Amino acid sequence: QVQLVESGGGLVQPGGSLRLSCAASGSIFSIYAMGWYRQAPGKQRELAARITNNGSTNYADSVKGRFAISRDNAKNTVYLQMNSLKPEDTAVYFCNAETLRAPRSFWGQGTPVTVSS
Repeated sequence: QVQLVESGGGLVQPGGSLRLSCAASGSIFSIYAMGWYRQAPGKQRELAARITNNGSTNYADSVKGRFAISRDNAKNTVYLQMNSLKPEDTAVYFCNAETLRAPRSFWGQGTPVTVSS
């Protein structure tokens, strides 16, 4: 099984930056992809960024050019660098890990990001 712990969320002004971290533990060798999803109040959860073990990345159109996902294999950690933040980026950000074995998806508890003046 996989456990995920997020950190780095907080309050930031529009145009500012934050870096989220997600540390994985447990059956880390079973992970083939990790990503960041976000859920704003009253909205459905959506993919922000994802990275596979092959290094392939994909981003939501709304964050392309502003967010960058990366990983540190030595620390079993994935990061989300968020630049040029907008108020519409305000959401709870959840770390996700995908595995080939059941249940095939694991979630962190979420870290809130608020972009406001």
